[in-house]
Amino acid sequence: MAGIDVGVMGGSGLYEMMHATVLEAVEVETPFGRPSEAITIAEVAGVRVGFLPRHGVGHRLSPTHVPYRANVWALKALGAQSIVSITAVGSLREGIAPGHLVVPDQLIDRTKGVRPGTFFDEGIAVHVGFADPYCAALRGIVADGAAELGLPVHDRGTLVVMEGPQFSTRAESNLYRSWGAHIIGMTALPEAKLAREAQMCYVTLAMSTDYDCWHETEEDVTVESVVAVLKKNSVNAQSLFARVVGRIASHTACSCHRAMQGAVITAPDRIAPELRERYSLLLDGVLP
Repeated sequence: MAGIDVGVMGGSGLYEMMHATVLEAVEVETPFGRPSEAITIAEVAGVRVGFLPRHGVGHRLSPTHVPYRANVWALKALGAQSIVSITAVGSLREGIAPGHLVVPDQLIDRTKGVRPGTFFDEGIAVHVGFADPYCAALRGIVADGAAELGLPVHDRGTLVVMEGPQFSTRAESNLYRSWGAHIIGMTALPEAKLAREAQMCYVTLAMSTDYDCWHETEEDVTVESVVAVLKKNSVNAQSLFARVVGRIASHTACSCHRAMQGAVITAPDRIAPELRERYSLLLDGVLP
């Protein structure tokens, strides 16, 4: 089985990316069950990449029911040090037009607590820093790559993550605008939190598909409008990823990879041996 350097979360057709040579599809068992789908391992620009369709092939999983813990764990287990999340978002700002790309630097959590937001939910207490939820280095790599290709990109922004699967009400959309948020989506959390606990760099490439429902002179968001813009954006996303994947793979020294240092609050001698074994992928090198 081929190991990977970079993991990608996104649509089920990502492995069909330009210049990608598919090597194999692998099933990965995790302590949290199976991931959304088998992981397709491919080579892109000389880099081994694991493509994981977040919603499963055929988009059968709603945002609430994506197995986020299994997905992040599986990419970590295959060797990935970084995760690139490719996602559709609604725009909350006039200047972020449909078709624009956004590389957000902040998150607001509006999920409803039904998605497990940590790997450590029994017998061990862990508190990782999350003030800056995205890897600054990866954000710079992706934003620079987009600019080099002449793509319309916004290199900062606050992403509101709502529960879904329904889109926002008009009142909610305007509330998020009043908070200073820039875009809205449904899947970056708890992905980003879990990536931090897994000591992986994490970045979101957000593709603006619509103006949500706040914009008085634009049509309200629909599935049809989202899919139409996504199809147009997919070529840009593919070209951008192929351009920067080598730089992402080369980024191997990062504070993200040390996020768990000092984060385990539970006394080591109070952690059951079976829990140490269960979480060895995450705790090796962290606990004495």
